[in-house]
Amino acid sequence: MAVKIDIFDTTLRDGTQGEGVNLSVEDKIRIALRMDEFGIDYIEGGWPGSNPKDISFFQKIKEVELKHSKIAAFGSTRHAKNSAANDPNIQELLKAETEVVTIFGKTWDFHVLHALRVELTDNLEMIEDSIRHLKEHGRYVIYDAEHFFDGYKANADYALKTLAAAENAGADVIVLCDTNGGCLPHEIHEITRVVKGGISGQLGIHTHNDSGCASANALAAVMEGATHVQGTFNGFGERCGNADLSNVIPSLQLKMGYEVVPDEKLKELAHLSLFISELANIPPRHNQPYVGMSAFAHKGGIHVSAVQRDSKTYEHINPELVGNSTRVLVSELSGQSNIFHRAEALGIKLEKNSPVARRILEKIKHLENEGYFFEAADASLSLLIRKELGRRRPFFELVAYRVLVEQHLTDGLWSEATVRVKIGDKIYFMAGDGDGPVNALDQALRKALESYYPQLNQLRLTDFKVRIIDAGRGTAAKTRVLIASTDGKSEWITMGVSDNMIEASWNALVDSIDYKLLLDEQ
Repeated sequence: MAVKIDIFDTTLRDGTQGEGVNLSVEDKIRIALRMDEFGIDYIEGGWPGSNPKDISFFQKIKEVELKHSKIAAFGSTRHAKNSAANDPNIQELLKAETEVVTIFGKTWDFHVLHALRVELTDNLEMIEDSIRHLKEHGRYVIYDAEHFFDGYKANADYALKTLAAAENAGADVIVLCDTNGGCLPHEIHEITRVVKGGISGQLGIHTHNDSGCASANALAAVMEGATHVQGTFNGFGERCGNADLSNVIPSLQLKMGYEVVPDEKLKELAHLSLFISELANIPPRHNQPYVGMSAFAHKGGIHVSAVQRDSKTYEHINPELVGNSTRVLVSELSGQSNIFHRAEALGIKLEKNSPVARRILEKIKHLENEGYFFEAADASLSLLIRKELGRRRPFFELVAYRVLVEQHLTDGLWSEATVRVKIGDKIYFMAGDGDGPVNALDQALRKALESYYPQLNQLRLTDFKVRIIDAGRGTAAKTRVLIASTDGKSEWITMGVSDNMIEASWNALVDSIDYKLLLDEQ
């Protein structure tokens, strides 16, 4: 039977330290739910004592029922002047009420003496006292040995003593951290082998990518006995990022024979990677291994001819194993089998060889060429498929809308919108104002519809994201808008794309309302 590797995701904590990565509390909840569905073992939600957003996340995630994942709170060992029992950081970790706590401590004597400015023996007591206190309160404790590899190279004897202190205190997992990301795989191999010989409990690995080796280093540690791997999706993280779970997970499972997630869940890997990129508002890397659009793309000549005969000639795995597909760029033949998978997840059964299925695929391919990106907008995808199947009735019809933005000398910016919509034979006209043109449009549209569809009072927009698609065109660039909505029972995301940001926003707004009304009919 294959050895199980526990995956510990820190996208919501370490990943958000990356430049340009910003997730709202709602984003973090959505990502946690998708990771749980995928089969991630541990999800690190943040540092509850560091900022209000993380405190809010831990409060809200308690209201969510997870099927598989365990939520972890992150923090440091106690302050040198405090006991663990009265240390504010330790108390915040306990207040988060997570089953799992991840706590980091210093292992490099240089850091102990010059950053903490305490004696080496004092640091050992801080590690042991902190972990023991958390264990006494019933927590599953994962100890992150910060800067372990640098510490080992500088003073191996002391670095190993810090691990012994953690193990003596009852740490459930001891994680070796290449915090500066400067190690190479052969160093990880050698040092992990030594550590494994002296540790009786579970050993883990946490690597950063400053030398471009984070994922390789994580795999090297597993080869020497680590069975707990920490990383982030898409390699998000501070400086050059962390080990990318989007390629670590399939490498462990498909190449090395370990058990990581169920095979049927692995097929959702590409979708999960793209979903996280979109919510983080970070353009996905097309050349990202395993999950990128170009990971199995072939252009011209011998490669295309060979792949069309047998994909193994130029593809290291079957791309469908990770939810990706072969793309032959020279003829614009983009594999779209993932759409059938997503349609089935939405409760819509498509027959692959039917004329309507081919029409839907052509429509999706055309829209993706225009800038649509359905991985993070299932509601818009559902509406599109239903429309092509003739199963989407129009709840209302746009007659006209107008948006006015004025700059006042004393009152600042002011936005007003007017909307005319047709429901049946009747035209409804309403005006609304708001904090900006999109907010004003939203207010006017709601007023026009709520007398006929009072259930729209339940609808609330929870997030609004704008992405410039073709930045080279400057202010004439296309815009993609994502809108997240909820009615208190369900959550969904819709999308609009246009050269005009107002039109893109309008299209996403209309889809959001249509989807709400569709849900109420079912």
